Amino acid sequence: MRIERHWWNGDRTVRGRRDVFIRTDGESWEVEARAGGGTGRSKIYPCPGRKSAEILAGAWMDGQSPWQVMAP
Repeated sequence: MRIERHWWNGDRTVRGRRDVFIRTDGESWEVEARAGGGTGRSKIYPCPGRKSAEILAGAWMDGQSPWQVMAP
């Protein structure tokens, strides 16, 4: 799967960093919510399509620190 979108919360500490990814292989979609940087914990949620992946990613970021879009 390739990364379609990537956001992070701007916190550079391992403990505070959060990332949200939307990935697709062209047919299936998934959202990954990661805490703790590249070696941190993550959960991956399959989605039926792009719109549902965007809604889920938005829900993960809602109400928290200002998120930044990262280049995929």
